[in-house]
Amino acid sequence: MTTGTLYGISVGPGDPELITIKGLKLLQKSPVIAFPSGIKGKEGMAQQIISQWLDSEHIQLSLDFPYTRDIEILQAAWTQSAKKVWQYLQNGQDVAFACEGDISFFSSFTYLSQTLQQLYSQTKIKLIPGVCSPMAAASLLNLPLTIRKEKLIILPAVYSVSELETALDFADILVLMKVNSVYQQVWQVLKQRNLLHCAQVIEKVSLPDMVIHSDLSDRFDLQLPYFSLLIIQVHPRNYESS
Repeated sequence: MTTGTLYGISVGPGDPELITIKGLKLLQKSPVIAFPSGIKGKEGMAQQIISQWLDSEHIQLSLDFPYTRDIEILQAAWTQSAKKVWQYLQNGQDVAFACEGDISFFSSFTYLSQTLQQLYSQTKIKLIPGVCSPMAAASLLNLPLTIRKEKLIILPAVYSVSELETALDFADILVLMKVNSVYQQVWQVLKQRNLLHCAQVIEKVSLPDMVIHSDLSDRFDLQLPYFSLLIIQVHPRNYESS
């Protein structure tokens, strides 16, 4: 029997209409739909994004990707999820894994697919690109993310002041992902560099309850959700000379 294909489908940052036509077609025709499970029994972000595109005939497969840096716990979770997916692939059924944002951009799918290929070398995998949150956020702000010779740096999160300082020294545009856990530390650095008026925070990009905070000069005490990013225009932009 021919094994099924695992499709990694990018479903965008939140707005269900930001999924690509190709991704939507594969999602709707795949018999099994997998996605990261939410926290405390709630639907995860990817599941929320695709829910309106699914019907009762789809098998929905929730996979656990714990929020931890403990590599042993993570590897055990990836192995368990890979085995769950393989049960369908080995029977010839395609599985579509819905990934928030873009499938190649800080995606848990990477670990699932690598583990599957390690355990079952015959696994067939195809990736479908999509819209990631920095691009969506820039569009919502009417802000060109880069032009001409500008240098862009995207950091997953800032764990030390030195990393942020180095990035600010090099970049023209800096994007900090999931900034909630380090926001006040970042705010202090931006204040020292007189960049608070050049920074914007976007909560829950493209979702109905999205919030945009512009000019952070008096926003030290912001309480941000997990899905928050910060865009800093490090240097003034001159469109005529750039």
